[in-house]
Amino acid sequence: MNREGKYLYCIIQGNEGRSFGPIGIGDRGDVVSTVGYQDISAVISSTPMNNYVINQENMLAHERVIETVMKDYTVLPVRFCTIASSAEELRTMLRQRHSELKGLLKDMDNKFEMGLKAVWKNMPQIYQEIVDDSPAIRELKHKADVCPETAANPLRLELGRAVKEALDHKKERESAQMIASFKKIILDIKLNKLVGDNMVLNAAFLIDRSREKSFDLMIDDLQKKLDDRVLFKYVGPAPLFHFVNLVMKL
Repeated sequence: MNREGKYLYCIIQGNEGRSFGPIGIGDRGDVVSTVGYQDISAVISSTPMNNYVINQENMLAHERVIETVMKDYTVLPVRFCTIASSAEELRTMLRQRHSELKGLLKDMDNKFEMGLKAVWKNMPQIYQEIVDDSPAIRELKHKADVCPETAANPLRLELGRAVKEALDHKKERESAQMIASFKKIILDIKLNKLVGDNMVLNAAFLIDRSREKSFDLMIDDLQKKLDDRVLFKYVGPAPLFHFVNLVMKL
């Protein structure tokens, strides 16, 4: 039988001893609660002392707990699958890192994350713009179109590389214009990997809660302005997964 430990989700302000219900990772119905030191607490649940597989089910379970806690607290997310041997080990960690964690909680107080993705709606139009804007690409395309198929292969490879480079530059320009719209209301930004040719922006924004409505209105304005060109998808308020990812060596 596996020895029981304490799974750590996040750090919060306060030490009043909270229970968040039987929502712990591992699908055992473990109660998520807190263990505190002075004026900060770790949010935990009981768990076997073994590593969790990094898969969608476990990651979502980890994130759901943090999202639940976030409804009432500023949270400092802890890296997935951080497990302590006991509550006392967690209290020791809180004591040793008290000043650091208090400082982070103060810095992140009343802040949250918004995720934003922007995708082009009409890729044939985008590719046509690339051809129209580049004499060199137009010339390559013409040569590839008029050459015999076998002779055209090297030209098509060169054309493909040129179009890919132009597409990347186009994404950089348009995403920079989008980001500039938010400069006055965001505190920080993390750019994530773009997936697919049509994704222009994949970013996480750090925002103060007082700016949530302003952010929503700005998204609405951008969507109206670029409705025939870009589709925006955003999620939040969300925990600060892209801006805080505490590593606890237990």
